[in-house]
Amino acid sequence: MCILPRVPEWWIINLACIRQKVVLLPGTTQLQEKDILLRLGASKADCVIADLETAHKVDNIGIDGQVKAKILIGGTKEGWLSWDQLFQSADEIHTPIKTQKDEIMQIFFTSGTVGSPKMVPHTHTSYGYCHFVTGKYWLDLTKDDVHWNISDSGWAKSAWSSLFGPFSQGCTLFVHGMPRFAPLEILQTLTNYPITTLCAPPTLYRSLLQEDLKKYKMNTLRHCVSAGEPLNEEVIYSWEEALGIVIKEGYGQTESTLLCGTFKKMNKWVKPGSIGKPAPGYDVRIVNNMGQEVARGEQGNIGVKIKPNKPPGLFAGYIDDPEATSHSFIGDYYLTGDRAVQDEDGYLWFQSRTDDLIISSGYRIGPFEVESALLEHPAVEESAVVSSPDMDRGQVVKAFIVLSRTHKQIMGIVEEEEALISQLQEHVKNTTAPYKYPRKIEFVESLPKTVSGKIRRKVLRDKENMH
Repeated sequence: MCILPRVPEWWIINLACIRQKVVLLPGTTQLQEKDILLRLGASKADCVIADLETAHKVDNIGIDGQVKAKILIGGTKEGWLSWDQLFQSADEIHTPIKTQKDEIMQIFFTSGTVGSPKMVPHTHTSYGYCHFVTGKYWLDLTKDDVHWNISDSGWAKSAWSSLFGPFSQGCTLFVHGMPRFAPLEILQTLTNYPITTLCAPPTLYRSLLQEDLKKYKMNTLRHCVSAGEPLNEEVIYSWEEALGIVIKEGYGQTESTLLCGTFKKMNKWVKPGSIGKPAPGYDVRIVNNMGQEVARGEQGNIGVKIKPNKPPGLFAGYIDDPEATSHSFIGDYYLTGDRAVQDEDGYLWFQSRTDDLIISSGYRIGPFEVESALLEHPAVEESAVVSSPDMDRGQVVKAFIVLSRTHKQIMGIVEEEEALISQLQEHVKNTTAPYKYPRKIEFVESLPKTVSGKIRRKVLRDKENMH
C-alpha cells in the first residue's frame, strides 16, 4: 500500500511495482486511521510505503503483525525503513520480471459515495495498456505537451491522467506539490508555466470561475478536460467565453478506463452538458434493470456490453465481494450504477447515480439537472440536490446550497434568505421542467464530500430521512 502526496517517488514506486510484479494499492493522504485500517484489513497488504504524517496514523492502529515492511519517504521514524537509504543502496543493474497481461497490477478502492469502499483490481492490460485511448483521444496528448492533472495521487483518476494516459503518449507531466489546490495559485501556475493541457474536476472549474480569468495570461493552455462528476453547462459556456477553450467532458469509473467522452476533434459537435459518445473499445448503451436496451430518449442505466467479449479496459469484478459483483453484471451488460439518456445523435446525458434518483408524485427526477439549473443563478457557488420525505408526494426535491461570495452575507438574515429561496425556486421553474423545482432549500457553509472531492449526497439524504 502506497500513501503519498504528489512527490516524485510516487511515480518511481508505480513503475517499480509494475516491473517487479508487485501489486500496488494507492491511497490518499487524506485517509484517516479507520480508513487505513479498513483498507489494510481488506487487502491483506504486507508492505506500507508512506509519508511521515501517514506513518504516525499507521503506527497508531497497530498492524505490525500483518505488515512485514514499513518504508518511510521524507524523514526518519523508529520501526520504519528509510526510502532514501534503500534507494541509494540499490543495485544499478535491474532485470524486470515478466508479467502476464491478465495478472493484477494495481488495486483501487472506490471512493465510497454509496456504501463502503470496494476493491477494484486492474491488470497490466486494463489500466497499463487500455489508457492509451485516454491519453490519445481524450487528453489529446503528444510528446510536445506539458500536462497537468489536478488530482490526488491516491485515486484512480491519478492513474488515468497522471500516469498511464500521459506515459502512453510520451508527454511531459507537470506536478505541483501544493497540499490543497487554491484557485488563485492554480491560475498563477497556469500563467507562469508552459502548461498546454489541463485535467481537473468540475468543482475546481467552478471555483476558478469565481475569479476574474481575464487577468491571467494562460497563453500556452490549449486543451482542457473534466471528469469525476458531471460538468454543468453553465461552466462550459463561461470557461469558453473567458479562455476560448471548450472543456471536453469524460465519463468513466474506477472500474473502467474512459467509457464516454467529448474527444479532441469534436469542437463543432460538442453538446454542452452531455458526457459525449462511447469511447473506442466500448459498446455503451442505456438499458433497464434487466439489461435490456431502452428506446432513445428514455432514461435508464448506463450499461457496458460484455458479451460476447468483455472490453479489455473493464475490471472483472470486485475482490472478495461476490454480491456487489453480481449486482453489477446483469445479462449481457455491466451496469455502472449511473443513469442517463441517449439522444438521437448518440450523445449520452447523465441523469444521476441510481441511488440518487428522486421519485416525487410519480415523477422521476435526477439531481444533476436541478443542480445545473441552480448553478446558473449568480447566488449559487455549489449545490447538492437530494430527496426529502413528504407526506403527500412521498418525496420532494431539497437543495443544499453554498452561496457565492457576493451573497454569503445574507446567511442568517431570515427575510433575505426567504426572498432568495423564492427567487431560486422561480429560477429553476423557468430553467427546467417546473415539477423539478426544489420545494425545500437550505443554505450551508459547505457540502459533504468524499476525500476524492465527490459530493456525498447520501449523507444529506440520510440527514433528511432522520427528520
